[in-house]
Amino acid sequence: MAEVLIPKIRTRDEVERDLRRGLPLHQAPGPDAARPARRPEWLKVRVRRGENFTELQDIMRTRGLHTVCEEAACPNIYECWEAREATFLLGGDRCTRRCAFCDVMTARPEPLDPDEPAKIAEAVRLMGLRFAVITGVARDDRPDAASAHWAATIEAVRAAMPGCGIEVLIPDFKGRREHPRDSLARVIAARPDVLAHNLETVRRLHPRIRPGFGYDASLRLLAWAKELRADQVTKSNIIVGMGETEDEVYEAMADLREVGCDVLTIGQYLQPSASWHLPVDRWVHPDEFARYKAFGEGELGFAWVESGPLVRSSYHAGKQYRSAAARLSASA
Repeated sequence: MAEVLIPKIRTRDEVERDLRRGLPLHQAPGPDAARPARRPEWLKVRVRRGENFTELQDIMRTRGLHTVCEEAACPNIYECWEAREATFLLGGDRCTRRCAFCDVMTARPEPLDPDEPAKIAEAVRLMGLRFAVITGVARDDRPDAASAHWAATIEAVRAAMPGCGIEVLIPDFKGRREHPRDSLARVIAARPDVLAHNLETVRRLHPRIRPGFGYDASLRLLAWAKELRADQVTKSNIIVGMGETEDEVYEAMADLREVGCDVLTIGQYLQPSASWHLPVDRWVHPDEFARYKAFGEGELGFAWVESGPLVRSSYHAGKQYRSAAARLSASA
């Protein structure tokens, strides 16, 4: 008699372990980790649903579209959608890297969807966006690190909505065959308004928090962007509250400015899960964020520094670009 195979029903913990995010399994806090400390008042967000927000939400629901704004539960979604700005995720929802702070799944990616550029362009048109941010997972499985896919998406959005500003938040393009500078050149040739690549943390913590990347490699990518197109607006992000010191943040800011980075965002780390992610080291006070902004714009000469507890890399993206472009044009 043939043996009957009964499929095993996995527990939620087993599924989470297989699709774990953040720290490697041996470094993760685990299911018994202490819950994060209560958030201070300055990290609490009020729900504000205006006409623009409601309209964009209806478009998303009726057409089955997805943005990072909703999927990542961004605290600034109400404000950004009211300003007709949204962020899309490119290249699927599985990343070939694992960062200690990130809630994107680390797993073997699905094949790229050749229709994805057109789908994102259609979403931008339907939502009537004034500024679109396109971010994406690292695709080390692709010979060109998916840079052609990025370029095609920029071109599709530009064709669908000529008046919409475009920011791309790219990985470092460390593909298996093509040199990352060549991949970067392909994206810059598509002429995004803003080319963003996030440093995320200070030099000392970078190997642990962002092991698949490299501190100097990220700086080098931003430097290449300026070499390839002198008037390209470049941007980066730093997350605080992960164990860095204030002086180390100043050093990272100086390193970014040294390679010509124009715009910088700085925000508070919020732990996606207690079991699988780096714990919050401290709640950074708004006064410290104000010092970062003053130092970056006053001492280092950034065209714009967006610094605050709830700031994310795409927060006020359109306003950042317009201010940076005007300042860069005036200094040219």
